[in-house]
Amino acid sequence: MISRIDGVRERFEKGYNCAQAVACAYCDLFDIDEKEAFRSVECFGRGMSFLGPCGAVSAMAYLVGLKISDANLNNPQSKTDCYAAMEPLTNAFLQKNKSLECKDLKGIDTGIPLRTCLGCMEDAALLLEQHLLADL
Repeated sequence: MISRIDGVRERFEKGYNCAQAVACAYCDLFDIDEKEAFRSVECFGRGMSFLGPCGAVSAMAYLVGLKISDANLNNPQSKTDCYAAMEPLTNAFLQKNKSLECKDLKGIDTGIPLRTCLGCMEDAALLLEQHLLADL
């Protein structure tokens, strides 16, 4: 697979938030319209108003679901597979950046940022490509 990290950067520079930049760079691999992906993850940017995880991490979860979910509404069986696929992604992101939380990464409470938004997006994209999309 050809890396799409440049596509993540381009989307961010165009005004996409962190979740949108990551999710939209890969949505075509899952036959998802970019506009629909853009809308689906819009509220995940800025860590859901600094109250939750980094939007790039949330976008990883979105893409894991798109790849692994069985989408069986009557008898869903893929939850544990999705959780298992997210574990190495979140662990690697956490190990590199010391937090999954947007407010910590941006240094909202401490004044000391751990990572730039673009850096978080690049990390998420690299992890997706190494762990989730390596077979594409």
